[in-house]
Amino acid sequence: MIPLLLLLACEPEEAGPPEWPYELPAGFPAPPVPLDNPITDEKVELGRYLFYDRRLSGNGEQSCGDCHKQELAFADGRALPVGSTGDTIPRNAMALPNAAWWSTYTWMNPTLETLEDQALVPMFGELPVELGMSANMPEILLRLRGDAFYQKQFPKAFPYDPDPFTISRITQAIASFERTLISGNSPYDRYWYGGDDGALTDQQKLGMDIFFSERAECYHCHAGPLFSTAFVSANQPAAEPSFINTGLYNLGGSGDYPAPNVGLYEFTQSRVDMGRFRVPTLRNVALSAPYFHDGSAATLGDVVDHYMAGGRTIADGELAGVGVENPYKHPLVRPFDLTVDEKAALIAFMESLTDEDFLSDPRFASPFPE
Repeated sequence: MIPLLLLLACEPEEAGPPEWPYELPAGFPAPPVPLDNPITDEKVELGRYLFYDRRLSGNGEQSCGDCHKQELAFADGRALPVGSTGDTIPRNAMALPNAAWWSTYTWMNPTLETLEDQALVPMFGELPVELGMSANMPEILLRLRGDAFYQKQFPKAFPYDPDPFTISRITQAIASFERTLISGNSPYDRYWYGGDDGALTDQQKLGMDIFFSERAECYHCHAGPLFSTAFVSANQPAAEPSFINTGLYNLGGSGDYPAPNVGLYEFTQSRVDMGRFRVPTLRNVALSAPYFHDGSAATLGDVVDHYMAGGRTIADGELAGVGVENPYKHPLVRPFDLTVDEKAALIAFMESLTDEDFLSDPRFASPFPE
């Protein structure tokens, strides 16, 4: 259970939705910002420290940044993450570029619509334990209160709160930092938005043509500035949640996915939602392997093979099934052919979505020594 410690102190009323105070990449609209959590430099800096502070876990052994590493586009390189007490987390740690625009958070929960709400899941989840804060909240808050930097930064970030050392303020600060994790300066961006014809190789341009073709259909689900249909902006605050079954499993021909990763079905109990997961961003996708909700595809080549087949076939064992025949699979996930050179070109295009500046930006880096 998540503690009900989320009441906010009174603050000056906003005349309208909070404005986005920072420069945005070409092609990016302003992201939505909650009315009760306008973004400020002080809040973002506090959130950066908290994101990387292992004292925020119950045993002091793990931070958000341990499962979301900047050099891996804020993924962790594992098929499945491991929590602070050693529990295996059942779903892959998502990369975080441009999380400010996501319409929902985590792989399959349609109820988590803000970064503030999402932060509570790793903090207080108990089956499995991630940060393990539930039984250790008084001690954790004492750790933060005793830190000289936090004694100054919490009041700076929340000047209208007489006691900002609360879970609500912690989640607001972390969410504010995560909203600034913006990636929009890849070779693709310099080519598409910047008009730099030399930013992409001929191979990558061929791959882009394939990506945006009706032949491969990639762009239908990986669209817009995020390369995902799970997208909202300040001027588009409401969107239909985007969850797709890609035919990754079809246990015994039943359409089932292996528990506990049954997708949106866990929340709706409707069979048509079996195996439907949120469409992840492809920004910096070359750095965020392994892929899919369970990390079951090791390389981008494996991912392309999956979609070329229209679903994955597992020949034997408890996961056996023909994914292309999954009755709940999205109709746009269907077989198509590519030559060896075309497949390489498609992968090269996805690699062109890597934003080296994002991966090394000191504003996103840990403030703590290794």
